[in-house]
Amino acid sequence: MTAHSAQRISLGELVRALRNRAFGLTVLLFGIPNCLPMPPGIPVLCGLVLCLVGVQMALGRDELWLPGWMARRTLSRDLLEKIIGRALPWVKRFEAYSKPRHAFFSGVTARTVVGLVVVVLGLLLMLPIPIFGNLPPGIAVCILGLGLVERDGAFIIAGLFASLVSLGVMGLLSWLLFQGALAVF
Repeated sequence: MTAHSAQRISLGELVRALRNRAFGLTVLLFGIPNCLPMPPGIPVLCGLVLCLVGVQMALGRDELWLPGWMARRTLSRDLLEKIIGRALPWVKRFEAYSKPRHAFFSGVTARTVVGLVVVVLGLLLMLPIPIFGNLPPGIAVCILGLGLVERDGAFIIAGLFASLVSLGVMGLLSWLLFQGALAVF
């Protein structure tokens, strides 16, 4: 690293350092905000990024590509160390249950399917469904992200199951909103 990048780290440098693990971490990082109450707009932004990542996974890219304007964005080293420090206890807990297993579900072919599922979940996150509308796809995205990071096929299977549940819940909520709108008019 150069002296300039010692104090600040660009997202592009971070993605290059993570290589193909950047997919799982990005999916996880942009899924987490949807598991918490967030102001409007955040789920749409997360959904767009997840669609970008999912499409790249589905196309079989080995490394995550970021648009130039995003790759040049920087984080301070201090902020990155704080984020890692806060996340480390949770990561250690997760790693107690997770390990590379069921390689078929964390392999190249499965990553294509997971990428398509991430695109669908990203699109669901962009739907304006009130109350806890973003929670089901947010949870499913997080489970998939954790499975990708650890190459844990069991978590990926759980994430795919959570994605199906999410589709059902989102379909039901959309239907209820539609029925409510019909009753008003």
